[in-house]
Amino acid sequence: MSEDAPEKKSEKKTVTAALLIIGNEVLSGRTQDANLKFLGENLNHIGIQIREARVVPDITDEIVEALNALRQRYDYVFTTGGIGPTHDDITSAAIAKAFGRKLTRHPEAEALLRAHYKPEDVTEARLKMSDMPEGAVLIENPVSKAPGYQVENVIVMAGIPRIMQGMFEGFRHRLQGGVTVGSRSITVTIPEGIAAKPLGAIQNDFPDVEIGSYPFVRDGKVGTSLVARSSDPARLAAAAEAIEAMVRDLGAEPEEEA
Repeated sequence: MSEDAPEKKSEKKTVTAALLIIGNEVLSGRTQDANLKFLGENLNHIGIQIREARVVPDITDEIVEALNALRQRYDYVFTTGGIGPTHDDITSAAIAKAFGRKLTRHPEAEALLRAHYKPEDVTEARLKMSDMPEGAVLIENPVSKAPGYQVENVIVMAGIPRIMQGMFEGFRHRLQGGVTVGSRSITVTIPEGIAAKPLGAIQNDFPDVEIGSYPFVRDGKVGTSLVARSSDPARLAAAAEAIEAMVRDLGAEPEEEA
């Protein structure tokens, strides 16, 4: 490049991810997933956008099928659940099968578990938590010591939210992010059906901004949260201004949520 040539600004790309939630207990309704919200918000801060979330049962072939589809489509795949000591914790075996790798006992993971438990409490079931696909890179577990791990673009974590969050904080620095998406949320005391037509017109004017409406009832009053999301701050601000103007035209006063 000559000295007179203008420098090109590096543009951040869009980095995408999927979440694969593994467990019969989630599908049955016995356990409510709390990990998607945490990951969606925290990954966006890094510049990684979750584009898909799937819930699959504790069935090897279904885990393999879902994982292979997602890891080809997205930059990252995060999995939660199924890496404990019980018979139905089959995530690691399924991931090894998906990658065509051997399931082996990771020596460092085994050492961590043996150091954590009293010798008399070290059981084969507990040591099973150190069985991982060959070549897995460990992810520290500051809560219960049984580590998660990473294989290529797949990051495997516990399903228990407190443990998953601890793991996430330990490896977030490894993640390569891109553009972040900002949002503006405007609350109005207008039924969604009244706002639908003019909101659709605004969406047509701002096709590059994601605009959604979410009805609610609070204290007996019907209202709608109007949410705009975009990676372009200027376009986001313009769309939010258009929404606020629309609300005032409908005879209400917009309130922006924090």
